[in-house]
Amino acid sequence: MTPNSTHGTVSFTLPPDLVSYLAELDNFIATKIAPLQAINDNQRFFDHRREHSRTNWENQGLPRDDWEDLLSECRRLADEAGFYRFCLPEEFGGKNGGNLWMAVIRMHLAKKGLGLFNDLQNEHSIVGNFPDVLMVKEFGTEEQKQEFIHGRLNGTRSFAFGLTEPNHGSDATHMFTHAIPTTSPQKGFLISGAKMWISNMHRATHCLVFARTSGKPGDAQGITAFFVQKDAPGFEIESYEWTFNMPTDHSSLTFTDVFVPESAVLGAVGNGLAIAQTFVHENRLRQAASSLGAAEFCIEESIKYARRRKPFGKELATNQGIQFPIVELATQAEMLRLLILKTAAEMDQMTQKEIERDLGDKVSMCNYWGNRLCTQAADRAMQIHGYSRHKPFEHIYRHHRRYRITEGSEEIQMRKIAAYLFGYVGPRKAELSKL
Repeated sequence: MTPNSTHGTVSFTLPPDLVSYLAELDNFIATKIAPLQAINDNQRFFDHRREHSRTNWENQGLPRDDWEDLLSECRRLADEAGFYRFCLPEEFGGKNGGNLWMAVIRMHLAKKGLGLFNDLQNEHSIVGNFPDVLMVKEFGTEEQKQEFIHGRLNGTRSFAFGLTEPNHGSDATHMFTHAIPTTSPQKGFLISGAKMWISNMHRATHCLVFARTSGKPGDAQGITAFFVQKDAPGFEIESYEWTFNMPTDHSSLTFTDVFVPESAVLGAVGNGLAIAQTFVHENRLRQAASSLGAAEFCIEESIKYARRRKPFGKELATNQGIQFPIVELATQAEMLRLLILKTAAEMDQMTQKEIERDLGDKVSMCNYWGNRLCTQAADRAMQIHGYSRHKPFEHIYRHHRRYRITEGSEEIQMRKIAAYLFGYVGPRKAELSKL
C-alpha cells in the first residue's frame, strides 16, 4: 500500500534532544563511572560476590560502608556533571525533567544491566529521583524547604517515609499510630505507635511519620504527616528486617509519646494521606520503566546466549522451546513500552488531579505489568543460562520481585484498574452508572 500521510500521523519516535541526552549519559558512564567501578576491586559489588560484598552480616544485614561510600562518590560525580538533579526544578539545580524523559532514561539505564551507574536495589542512579524534595516543595513551609530540600541536596538532612505498619499496609487509613495534641513542653503533639518496612532509617536524620490525629479508622481525612527526628526521646529502631534481596535497610520502628512541635507538621493537620499519595503516579510509572528496561536486558542476553551456545553441535536458539517463551516476553515488552511512553507523555500535559482522574488506571497497568514482566523475564533468563550467581539474573529477579508488593501491590493496582474499567471511578463513572 502506498504511504499516505495526508490522513495524519502518530509519532512513535523519541524527541531528538532526548536521544542526544541519552548519548551524553552513555559518554559520562563510559568516561567517569565505568573507570570508578573498575578500580579498587569495586567490581565485587556487581559480580557473583555482590550480595556478600554489599552486606554487613554482622551489623543487622545493613549495607556496608564501603558500598554506600562508592554510591555516594558516583552521585557526587553525576551531580558535578549536571545529571543527578535532572528531574528537579531549576531553582534546585535541575532541568525540569518531565515524565516522558524520566521514563525513557530509566528504561535506557536499566536495559544496560547491573552497574554503578544505576543500581535500583537502593534507588541509586546517576539520574536521581526526588519524590521527597517535590513533596516538601509542594507542602512545606519556607523553614521546612530550607531544612529538608537544601539540606537534602547538600547532604545534611534526609528523611524516611513512615507510612506502613506491622498490621496495616495497603489499608493505610486504618493505621494504629496516632498523635494527640499537647501543650507540654510546648504546643505540639505526642506520637505513639509503630511502623514497619521503613527504608533508609540507618542513614536518615528524620522520619516523616504519618499518624491519625482525628476521625476513625478507615477515614481518609484525619491523618497528619510529622517530621520526627531520629534521636527524639521515645523513637526507637527496633530491628532491620532481612529480605529476599540483601542488604536490607527496612526497619521496624516504635514511638512512645514522642513529642514534636507544631512546626514539625508537613502540610495541613488531617491532610496527611493526600501528601502520602502525592507523586505516587510519577513513582509508579518510573518504576515500571525501570522494570521494563531490566526485562529487556534479560531478553536480549537470553537471545545472544541462545545463539552462541551449541549443545549437540546445534544452536540452542533453534529450539522452539527456547524461542517461544522469548517471543512472548519480547511481544509483551514492545506493547508495554508503547503504553509507558504514551502514558508518560500524557501525564506531562496534565495536573495531578487530572492524572488521578483520567490516567490512574493506565499508570497502574504499566506498573503491575512491568514488575511482573521483569520477574518473568529474569526467571526465563535463568532457565536459559543456568542456575548461577555469575550471571545477573538472580539478582534482578530478587530485587524486582519486591516491586510486585511495594509501591502498591499487584492486587491493589488491579483493583484500581477494575474500578476505572467498570466505571466506579474515573472518566466513565457517569456513563456506566446509568446502566
